[in-house]
This record gives sequence, C-alpha cells and structure tokens, in this order.
Amino acid sequence: MSVNSYLKPPLLLDDQLALLAERGLLIPDRASARHYLANISYFRLSAYTRPFYLPGQVEHQFIGGTRFEQVLDLYLFDRELRLLLLDAIERLEVALRARVTEVLATHYQDPFCYLDSALFASRYNHDWLRAELSKKAAGHKMEHFMVHYRQRYPAAPPEPPIWMAMELLTFAQISSFFAHLRSPGVQKAICEHFGWPHTVLTSWFRSLSDLRNWCAHHSRVWNRELGTAPLWPKKGSERLAEVPERLALNAGQSLNSRKRLYFLVVIIESLLLRVSPDSQWSQRLAALLAKYPHISLAHMGMPVSWQQDPFWQQVLPQGAPQ
Repeated sequence: MSVNSYLKPPLLLDDQLALLAERGLLIPDRASARHYLANISYFRLSAYTRPFYLPGQVEHQFIGGTRFEQVLDLYLFDRELRLLLLDAIERLEVALRARVTEVLATHYQDPFCYLDSALFASRYNHDWLRAELSKKAAGHKMEHFMVHYRQRYPAAPPEPPIWMAMELLTFAQISSFFAHLRSPGVQKAICEHFGWPHTVLTSWFRSLSDLRNWCAHHSRVWNRELGTAPLWPKKGSERLAEVPERLALNAGQSLNSRKRLYFLVVIIESLLLRVSPDSQWSQRLAALLAKYPHISLAHMGMPVSWQQDPFWQQVLPQGAPQ
C-alpha cells in the first residue's frame, strides 16, 4: 500500500447523519440537521464537534446528552464572532493606511517618496514593492482612480502617489511596509496616533492581518492557537487587560492565553480606544457572548471573569450583558 493512500470514503448526507448518531450525538430534527450539513459541510462542522467528544478516547464518542443544536450553536457563534472581528479590524486597517499616508506625504513633501529604497530597512524587498504596485496599477482590473491617474498624468511614474499606493496594498503588505520604515521620526509620528511603540505595533498589526485573513476566509477563530504570539509590551502593559500566560482548562489541562484569540481581542479594543472610541465594539462583544452563554471562553484564552478586569470596566457600561 502506498504511504499516500487515503482510505476514508466520501459519505452521503444521510450517512453523515448516521455516523454522528452512531457516535452518540442526539439529532431530534434530522431534516433540519441534514439541511445544515448540506449548506455547511460535514468536514467544516466537524471542527466544532471536538469539544463535545469524550476526552482520551481513540474512537470519537460524544459526551452523553450532546445535541446537534449545541454543535450548531458553536458554529454560529464563531461565524458571528468573525463578523464582529472584521468590523473592528477594518477600522484599524483603514486607520493605518491613513496614518502612513499622511505622515509620509507631509514628512517628505513628495507623493512618490516611497519609491526611494532609502526610506526602508535594508532587509525590506523594495524591488518587490515597486513591482507589486506597478502590477496592481495596470491591467484590466485597474481601480477607477488608477484609470483617472493614468489618463490625466501619462508622464507620471507607473507607480501611483502614496495615497493611492496605500489603497492598492493588502493589510499584510501595509503592515510589512510600516514595519520596515527606517526613520525613527516617521515611525514615532505614525505610532503616536495608536498609542504604542513601533516594535509593539509591528507585531500587533502583523497578527491582526493574520486574524483578518482567517475571518475573511471563514476559518475557525474560536479555539484557534496563534502560530506566533503577539508581542506583550514591556512598558505600558498595565493599560491592557490581564492576559495570563497559563489559563486552566478541564482535566488539569491549561493553555497560553497570549497565543489565543483573547489577547487579540484586548489588542483590538486597546487600538479602537484611540482610533474609534465611539464604536461600542466592546459592548457588542459582550452582547454576543451573552447570546451564547454556554460557549467555552477558556478555549479562546478568555477568563470567565473577563468583564471584571479594570480594562473592560472602563469601556463596558454598568449592567452590560454578562
């Protein structure tokens, strides 16, 4: 047999339901469950069944009394959480684009200042940046503002002015652009807007761009372990909520909260307090968690008493959903 052999056969919808029932999942409304499997897929939904399996078993077996609706609720919670996260990340991404644009354009008094490789650290691939912007500024999918730019200024560089360039790059690309800016003065002028130093923001924006991609591509964010933990500030950490390095789970297990979603949630709120203080994002977060009270907060690295932390007390009104 080839080592690359894969022996699991595809299952029809009714067979998928039968397998879940065989493993002990209660499915009182098979027609409804079948509908959800047809529109979500067994494989995607299976990621949300894991917390409901008996621990330490070779063969998957659900904890007694587990219902299909519990698994579905966890999936729906994760979906609503992704949408809430995207709303916040959009505000922060747009703010970063705007701030980088304003600082570079006014500091260097040159719309094309970023074409000078001396603005960046030597490890930054400046040739890639120019090639990427030239590619995005041409072709049949050209943005309307680029069509106007090309027609109005035919003798101008193929790469657009900085305020257009910042609209053509992805969040991850802008994060890298920002991270590799060489001038301490430029770094400081951008960072003052967000209230944290360059090394911290470099790490945070990189992590938020990863989170943005997971959310945009409908990946699970609940119970996800981050590949690289965002940087915990050496100075000013008292301005954040407590994010414990170890958080207890069931059966003597624990996890690192700083490599889970909760740390990113704290980062988001910290930045929103500067960028969009009237967003009421934290209130919507609290309302979402109250809507799904049986969801395990610990798997996100979130303490059960998270709302009692002074960080959240300052932004959540008294009587917010618990």
